Amino acid sequence: MTPETELQAQDPSESGALSESADSSGLSETGGVRVRRALISVHDKSSLIELARGLRELGVEILSTGGTARALQEAAVPARSVSDYTGFPEIMGGRVKTLHPRILGGLLERRDNEADRAEAKSEGIEPIDLLCVNLYPFEATVAGGRATMAEAIENIDIGGPTMIRAAAKNHRDVVVIVDPADYQEVLEELRYCGGRLPEATRLRLAARAFAYTARYDAAIYRWFASRTYEGFPPRWASFYEKVQDLRYGENPHQQAAYFAEVGAERHLLGGVKQLHGKELSYNNLLDVDAARALIEELEGIAGAGGASAAIVKHNNPCGCALGADAREAYERALACDPQSAFGGILALNVAVDPSLARALQGHFVEVILAPDFEQEALALLRERKNVRLLVAPEWLAQLRDRGTVGVVEHSVLGGILAQTRDSAQEGRESMRVATSIEPDQAQWADLLFAWRICAHVRSNAIVLARREATVGIGAGQMSRVDSVRIAVEKARSAQPELLEGCAMASDAFFPFADNVEVAAQAGVKAIIQPGGSVRDEEVIAAAEQAGIAMVLTGTRHFRH
Repeated sequence: MTPETELQAQDPSESGALSESADSSGLSETGGVRVRRALISVHDKSSLIELARGLRELGVEILSTGGTARALQEAAVPARSVSDYTGFPEIMGGRVKTLHPRILGGLLERRDNEADRAEAKSEGIEPIDLLCVNLYPFEATVAGGRATMAEAIENIDIGGPTMIRAAAKNHRDVVVIVDPADYQEVLEELRYCGGRLPEATRLRLAARAFAYTARYDAAIYRWFASRTYEGFPPRWASFYEKVQDLRYGENPHQQAAYFAEVGAERHLLGGVKQLHGKELSYNNLLDVDAARALIEELEGIAGAGGASAAIVKHNNPCGCALGADAREAYERALACDPQSAFGGILALNVAVDPSLARALQGHFVEVILAPDFEQEALALLRERKNVRLLVAPEWLAQLRDRGTVGVVEHSVLGGILAQTRDSAQEGRESMRVATSIEPDQAQWADLLFAWRICAHVRSNAIVLARREATVGIGAGQMSRVDSVRIAVEKARSAQPELLEGCAMASDAFFPFADNVEVAAQAGVKAIIQPGGSVRDEEVIAAAEQAGIAMVLTGTRHFRH
């Protein structure tokens, strides 16, 4: 005797009795279908036994397959094997077991359609009123990139998605469940409604089911596409799951939510815990993303045990710096533009200690993101009810392990723009000094620091730096020379003593020599820029004449 026939033998009278009652439509006056028969076939067996026992208590016959049937048998829950129900054995190593007219017909039969009912009766098809299925773990199998093609292929579920889509299509008559988190809710509603489920619940479960198979198919496609195409494939499949609703969007009249991409190695709030403060807003998250990216960019030059701080406002840095500890890094970043830093986002690569917490007491920040908060610092900061404290213990460790990889998507009308993520990781060895004047070691450090920051400033972008801290930042101007003037003006307003001898970075080439002339008048002594202008010779000559060292990177870093 097979395990399946043993399961059937545990309750020999039940199947026939339920089959007779299932010949009627089962429709209630309120439109709900009485659940009399359920098919359960799950890879994730969380809460399986509780669901099955609850259904049995409601008088529901259970059909099941392979491993699910064995789990039910071990728990002494009566179930009928799908092979017994269809009269056809599982074949091809389990690849074919539920792809059968008695299964799909039982799910797709329209209970109020006389032709469907007549065909079902003539073909011996019995209605299946509830389907509980979850799928082979394709995403988990391929995660990490070590799965072989054969392993990936065998974890592509065929029968499961087919049944889920059939049940969801026919949700007027069939309940479909794909998530163990829904089991208890379904059981409670079935008990309360006399074995029926309200239409609103069936519709909600159907939507979840279609989302579940869409996610599954997207993951499979992305995996195959990554092994088939160089660059971007002809079709782009992403799937996102909501992490949380937000109070509103950029403005109070706009709705907003944060979704994380399924399968992404990292996402903005992955591994992040909020320790204190109001809920995060849409604008908060945009700025947290920018601040986090700046800290990640600086990780390569912060040095062992060194601190880095980034202050962001309206998606632009208004101050970044390296320091011996958290407080020094913060105070040097703040000094760049203390007025703009009011109400900004602060991110650090080191723990927030009591010294920094005390320094922050006189300054308003919306959010602080750090890998840790010392207890005394946390207590001090919690005295301020509005500041949001975010801790991300594994953030930078994950970055060091995996690097900055991935794709950036930007929504546009009716579609998306997609590109590989930008990062200003060019090393000194790949750059060319275009002037006879060579930067000294201190200038090289400032040039490389400013270059990394510049890639995160809205174009046209200009960054002035001294001793690995920003001195002035000019962002988002239509004319590059205007960005130079703004950066100089910011520096003169906040730190005029640091202008003489500072370094300047430009995210793209200088179209005219006037940019260099304004910088020279301000005291700039070293410039880093991509080069590539038709007036490069004129620009380099202007630098040479002003006694400025000029470095060409050959790489542009626009950020629109």
